[in-house]
Amino acid sequence: MLYRRFEKLIDIFREAPSEAPPSTVWPFYLYYLRQVWPSFLALLFVGLFAALIEVAMFGYLSRIIDLAQGMPNANFFSDHQAELIWMLVVVLLLRPLFFGLHDLLVHQTISPGMTSMIRWQNHSYVLKQSLNFFQSDFAGRIAQRIMQTGNSLRDSAVQAVDALWHVLIYAISSLVLFAEADWRLMLPLLVWIGCYIAALYYFVPRVKARSVISSDARSKLMGRIVDGYTNIATLKLFAHTDYEQQYAREAISEQTEKTQLAARVITSMDVVITTLNGLLVVTTTGLALWLWSHSLITVGAIALATGLVIRIVNMSGWIMWVVNGIFENIGMVQDGLQTIAQPVSVTDKPQAPALKVSRGAVRFDNVGFNYGKGGKVIDGLNLDIRPGEKIGLIGPSGAGKSTLVNLLLRLYDVESGRILIDGQNIADVNQASLRAQIGMITQDTSLLHRSIRDNLLYGRPDASEDAVWEAVRGARADDFIAQLSDSQGRTGFDAHVGERGVKLSGGQRQRIAIARVLLKNAPILIMDEATSALDSEVEAAIQESLETLMQGKTVIAIAHRLSTIARMDRLVVLDKGHIVESGTHAELLAQQGLYARLWHHQTGGFVGVD
Repeated sequence: MLYRRFEKLIDIFREAPSEAPPSTVWPFYLYYLRQVWPSFLALLFVGLFAALIEVAMFGYLSRIIDLAQGMPNANFFSDHQAELIWMLVVVLLLRPLFFGLHDLLVHQTISPGMTSMIRWQNHSYVLKQSLNFFQSDFAGRIAQRIMQTGNSLRDSAVQAVDALWHVLIYAISSLVLFAEADWRLMLPLLVWIGCYIAALYYFVPRVKARSVISSDARSKLMGRIVDGYTNIATLKLFAHTDYEQQYAREAISEQTEKTQLAARVITSMDVVITTLNGLLVVTTTGLALWLWSHSLITVGAIALATGLVIRIVNMSGWIMWVVNGIFENIGMVQDGLQTIAQPVSVTDKPQAPALKVSRGAVRFDNVGFNYGKGGKVIDGLNLDIRPGEKIGLIGPSGAGKSTLVNLLLRLYDVESGRILIDGQNIADVNQASLRAQIGMITQDTSLLHRSIRDNLLYGRPDASEDAVWEAVRGARADDFIAQLSDSQGRTGFDAHVGERGVKLSGGQRQRIAIARVLLKNAPILIMDEATSALDSEVEAAIQESLETLMQGKTVIAIAHRLSTIARMDRLVVLDKGHIVESGTHAELLAQQGLYARLWHHQTGGFVGVD
């Protein structure tokens, strides 16, 4: 029950206080620490008392030695009963209480709770990034930065709180206790504190700078390794195991070199601090013995001074590693900022309404787009698609067909012009509602590494079992789903398909994708080479299902096999971002333009049809 209470102090799924996290280090820290401030305030309070109790124990040691000097006394315990009982209470009750509370706050509350909260908020934010964001980096590196940033921020914050009280309480209390014995005992400690701070001031920024470089190299290594695993089939097909080993070897070599450079600074700092610690022990102990030899301090004061400086020396080594760890973690957080705090390029307007599709009319109004590069991929394009009209987009590679579809889905924002659905500018509605009204079947079908059922329900999460079966039968996928099994013994709809669906054939993946869109039943349908992965027999079998799916919907179809879209209501021919022809199959053949040339290439040029 006690553990559970502490474990529930942080709500790991709380909403982030703002849309985007800050892009600089210290505001980034404050952004998350403000969300869990009660836990850290409690940690500061508990840490203060824990540090005071630790120092008090050395005072008790000195006091006991002084009380025990001289001849044995049978009345020792009765004479000092109250003082000894208080020492007992502090050591046996208060010390375990405060250290236990410290551990509960760190291990039950902050470590799991704050880390998970940061990961949840960062993951939620990164999911909002545009398609270009994910296409421009390794998936492994993005994932690692999200995972490591939560850990690093938590560790550095907790370590800073712990180190703060130990440094302040030990330094101040030691100086006070030394001053009570003899003010001259303070001198070696004061000199040591000055030298210790100077050493940290010199070394810590260098540790931080090299930690950032080392963390970036580690993320790069992770990205390369995950990239190789993700594309393992390509690696095997091209027999490039040696090439991939060399690719990873370069990153491992770079990461090792960067880590070694950071370690050089740490080793140098360790040597300097160890030397300073040795000087502190020798000078303080020697001075205490000299003062005792002149009857200026008691034996208990020698024990106090020696015990405290040995504790300070041990603590200084711990603080050195803590400070090093703090700035190494700050370096990792700074590395993670490169990914996590990037602004989202495709955003919804505040209080953006949901898209409402009543008819399904689509209009491209003077649209221009170039992926932020020179030269227009789409240039001043105008296209009106009537409600329920079925059009085919045709053109050579690079003509802008897929780009036009990506703009309609608002995976990218247009750079000029606008796109309207039933008169509503898609830039003014929220993205989720836009994509909910569009079903899409792509050529490169990617499935989630989950069960067949989970992949199908992506189309409509609340679909009934009967609806799922109807969609599966419509896509002619029912014959192979029953035969599926995975390494965990799951079968049929419960079988997992592997990363990106690699355990299924291309045709099986495509039929699952078609079933998913059948289940979604959106009013606007986009088909990008929807049947390219199917053999002729299966394509013919599901053609009827596709025609049923298209009924009453606005359809945009892209296909390189022109025979698959020749029966569309209208064909739109693109070339270099412009519409160069538009009409029915017969009309375009009669024009003897680009479409006619493409048609004759596919029919006359390859199969010898006149």
